[in-house]
Amino acid sequence: MDLQQLESFVHVAELGSLTRAASVLGVSQPTLSRHIRLLEQDLHTHLLTRTGRGVEPTESGKCLLSYGLAILKLTRQARTDIQALRGQPTGRLTVGLPPRVAHVLTPELVKQFRRRYPQASISVSEGLSAALREDLILGKIEIALLFDPSPSPKLEYRSLYREDMVLCGRPTADFPLPAHLQARELERYPVLAPSIPNAIRAVIEANCRPHGIKLNVVAEVDAVHTLLKLAQSGQGYAIVPRSAAPASTTRAGKPFHVSAIGAPRILNDLVLATARDRPLSQLAQGTVALLAEQDIGRLLGTGAARNS
Repeated sequence: MDLQQLESFVHVAELGSLTRAASVLGVSQPTLSRHIRLLEQDLHTHLLTRTGRGVEPTESGKCLLSYGLAILKLTRQARTDIQALRGQPTGRLTVGLPPRVAHVLTPELVKQFRRRYPQASISVSEGLSAALREDLILGKIEIALLFDPSPSPKLEYRSLYREDMVLCGRPTADFPLPAHLQARELERYPVLAPSIPNAIRAVIEANCRPHGIKLNVVAEVDAVHTLLKLAQSGQGYAIVPRSAAPASTTRAGKPFHVSAIGAPRILNDLVLATARDRPLSQLAQGTVALLAEQDIGRLLGTGAARNS
């Protein structure tokens, strides 16, 4: 299988257009068509089908696209590693970060990365943990920090830090918010929470379900800052990580309290994830070590201990 032909197919399949792929690659459309035709002859199957908007991969094409992305990434990594043997690591590394972590970690990460690897570049991809997990499996990113990801034989996880989930909102006579409450008491509250498969919702359900705790979820919103706005306006009580919750205070003349949850504690676990089936480049290995050095609890403002 010719790498140039494979690269042509991957670009066409991802962009859905021969015209756009030809522009990106700097080749003619007839050349792209010939590359794809030769691939189809080699594999004895059709890889693309025409649509009203361009082209899209067939089932065989989708399979080849998955392998093609991985093969091309390994090829780039091989070049980068061989060049690195002659001196400073080079190339481009993509790290996936959840928005809450990216907001506080990215400036420090980029600064330290540029100081250690002046010949390389870093790209930070922000997204929800579930989406970043899939991108890591597909080879679109090399490293990711994920909140409470589901197990996968394709991924290796290393816990970086854990923090408590809390309940917050405006206390009333019917729904007081003491400094501490038992997890069982959550059943009494109209709860605001992200929707499944959001990592926050997943960890809440995973901790409540074994104890028979059934939450009364009155609204599902994936953005934590929107959950907090709803809670502050009296629309319900948000379950969020402690680092995302403001301190108990008075807002617009109304009290806003934060309650710690216990028995059981609901812990949000941030892990460093890499792919088991793809060797890490020298640059990626160094970045893994760099991420592990960060005091994320301090950056998030929780003071949480690492691996606690």
